[in-house]
Amino acid sequence: MMYRTHTCGELRLSDAGKTVTLSGWVQRLRNLGGMTFIDLRDRYGITQLVVNNEDNNALSRQVKELGREYVVQVTGKVAERSSKNTKIPTGEIEILLDSCKVLNSADLPPFTIEDETDGGEELRMKYRYLDLRRNPARKALELRHKMALEVRKYLSDQNFIEIETPILMKSTPEGARDFVVPSRLNPGQFYALPQSPQVFKQLLMVAGYDRYFQIVKCFRDEDFRADRQPEFTQIDCEMSFVDQEDVLKTFEGLTKHLFKSVRNIDITGDFPRMSYADAMKYYGTDKPDIRFEMRFVDITEVASGKGFRVFDDAEYTGAICAGNCAKYSRKELDQLTDFVKRPQIGAKGLVYVKYNEDGTFKTSVDKFFGEDDFKQWCEMCNAKPGDLLLILAGNKNKTLTALGELRLEMGNRLGLRDKNKFAPLWVVDFPLLEWDEETQRYYAMHHPFTSPKEEDIELLDSDPGAVRANAYDLVINGVEIGGGSIRIHNDVLQQKMFKVLGFTEEEAESQFGFLMNAFKYGAPPHGGVAFGFDRWVSLFAGMDSIREVIAFPKNNAGRDIMNDAPSPISKEQLDELMIELKGEAKKRVL
Repeated sequence: MMYRTHTCGELRLSDAGKTVTLSGWVQRLRNLGGMTFIDLRDRYGITQLVVNNEDNNALSRQVKELGREYVVQVTGKVAERSSKNTKIPTGEIEILLDSCKVLNSADLPPFTIEDETDGGEELRMKYRYLDLRRNPARKALELRHKMALEVRKYLSDQNFIEIETPILMKSTPEGARDFVVPSRLNPGQFYALPQSPQVFKQLLMVAGYDRYFQIVKCFRDEDFRADRQPEFTQIDCEMSFVDQEDVLKTFEGLTKHLFKSVRNIDITGDFPRMSYADAMKYYGTDKPDIRFEMRFVDITEVASGKGFRVFDDAEYTGAICAGNCAKYSRKELDQLTDFVKRPQIGAKGLVYVKYNEDGTFKTSVDKFFGEDDFKQWCEMCNAKPGDLLLILAGNKNKTLTALGELRLEMGNRLGLRDKNKFAPLWVVDFPLLEWDEETQRYYAMHHPFTSPKEEDIELLDSDPGAVRANAYDLVINGVEIGGGSIRIHNDVLQQKMFKVLGFTEEEAESQFGFLMNAFKYGAPPHGGVAFGFDRWVSLFAGMDSIREVIAFPKNNAGRDIMNDAPSPISKEQLDELMIELKGEAKKRVL
């Protein structure tokens, strides 16, 4: 039995007169008295079907019984439409039905399966198999497929070889929390799901596979946001006999290839580079959106000592010139104040200076400062008449972060963050280590195998916090697409790194002994990068959440609400694994 001769997106006016068979889902029905029109949908498009009701035969009666999302097989003749639809590729033709067979009936869907649906995200994710019938979801997965093909094409052409690495591996203490898997054959022992294939790709370099890549699933047990999932996909790459410059050039090439082959956008020239220190100083984040300026200006010294305690007591006072916004109303300024005072941003208030067109100033602090002060601030910020200064003060790190959020908010309000404009950037020279006050120890900012800058190695003994890493992130439009580093490739430096991180020799041997042993057999200089594939796809798709480009994602609580995972398991399974639950968890055993 042939279910279809063509797809629902295939037929054109040149097919007029052909008798065809189509199969698909009923998108909608329109009974216009003498005629019934049916939109039939499959993955490839929509074709209009027509039945003459005046015939009052079995076919016209059967069609009246159809409902949305019924699965049907139809046969009929292709004809030219009298009223053409220029919005769809098949809009010049319709099918004059001869027969219709219901392959499966359907309940009324819980939301409309249209481009603009009435289903909220939670409802759509619960019925994700229905949501995936919608054009935006289909296009996102087709985009994902095309990007994966182009990644493989580019890297294969550059002599990379795709190699799979284990999913069940050893737990390591650095980074996010591991997802762990109990071993039935080894009671009391556990595998971990990989946060990345880091150790294995370094072992592949030792093994002589000098250009490796993998589009791979990774797992991190961490708090979720729009750009995070407990399981995610990354483009994982490693290269031997390279320095940082080699890596950046290679993956600028991949980035340009994807823009051209997927979005037909030519990106020319070298990507700009910015140090981590400058990114924090001027943008308050290590992933700055450089589609627009609005850089921070430190006015701490000139703004203090005037009797305004907010500035006098502040460790840092920073200003941004928000451009031609001096006409902002009090209501709009109050909205901005409320924005920065949100708990997730944490500023205590907002100071504004309107530089009016006539050269005068309107401010929220004119009781404490004079016109010369405001003129000086405006000159420092390169503000012109008609511009608006926005100023925050307080603890330096918190204020930089809050000012960064305010900058992005103004970018949104002023239409400066066009999703069809792309501004790639390399952020380099990250700190190698970060100090944790609670545990009173250093942690690797990237991971324990990141190489320090050669000129900073001697600081590992005297001032570890000042050591810079051979690390780099690719940032596009304020999104960290991925990052990597040049790795430590000799066991002496690696042992020193473990010592700085607080590992005893026994702990280092227990966790990473197999890697250290491998280094003894001739490890080449190597480095790599890993890109968040889901983030890259969502960026190209113009979507704010990576959930929209993953076939079956988890929600913000890490749950799959479609199949209700995670879920309890039976006492028999727990006994087999020799696991005993405690407290509230014990009550959930099946």
